[in-house]
Amino acid sequence: MLPMVGCVEPEAIFLRPAPDRIIPTEFARGPWNPNALHGGPVAGLAATLAEQHDDGLPPVVARVTVELLRPVPLAPLHVTTVTRRPGRKVAWVDVSIADESGREVAAARALRVHRLDVPLAVGAHADPAVPPIPAPESVPAQWIGLDGAIGYWSAVDFRLVRGDWTAAGPGAAWFRLRVPLIAGEPTSSIARVAAAADFGSGVGNPLRQSRTSAINPEITIHVHRAIATEWVGLESIAWAHGEGVGLCETRLFDERGVVGRGTQSLLVQDFNPFPNS
Repeated sequence: MLPMVGCVEPEAIFLRPAPDRIIPTEFARGPWNPNALHGGPVAGLAATLAEQHDDGLPPVVARVTVELLRPVPLAPLHVTTVTRRPGRKVAWVDVSIADESGREVAAARALRVHRLDVPLAVGAHADPAVPPIPAPESVPAQWIGLDGAIGYWSAVDFRLVRGDWTAAGPGAAWFRLRVPLIAGEPTSSIARVAAAADFGSGVGNPLRQSRTSAINPEITIHVHRAIATEWVGLESIAWAHGEGVGLCETRLFDERGVVGRGTQSLLVQDFNPFPNS
């Protein structure tokens, strides 16, 4: 049975009792299976591990690709992080997440790049203006989860800017984590962006309210600067084809403007995970 809302909620999405051991809490649960994680916490965790892996590498995570190889269990996980290719200005880091039996359930590769101590004069055209989405404070909060259950939806503030959560996309929304990603650790900019970006396929879902679903087995996130606040905005559009493949594209915002972009390959299948919706 799923835990009922009103029970004592966890202090964070993950616990880390040891550097290579991660314990998901109920806040990491996804909607597809009560014993499996949502992709957002997995993406945020992978981005965090890639960023924390030091070895004197360039500090900025500019891109991370997360592959959801199998359902990630709501159970203790073993994590490893290695330098795939070191470098002074660019480097690649690999992350592996495995279940208690040692089976790899998710993997990620991150690109880390240098940060200049003295910014260059790049000119106004280097940061083209993009119309912002309305500020999160101007949009009412909205519940997006499964009634009567604690899951990832319980750990985020959600503000739908455009679209309809009960109808097919495209759409735009704001997300903010209500709790730390990992207990006792600060949640970094790239972790917040990655944890929110997985929602793109939901915000821009082209198949909502049908017997067909589109689930993303991966996500790739590019960022060109850190977010200025805790809020991450998503402006998402997605395509789905009857042959079985789809794509979601998300422009990522903070309250100052665009910070990056996310893409998700979609698995289109004859399956409605919420038959009563």
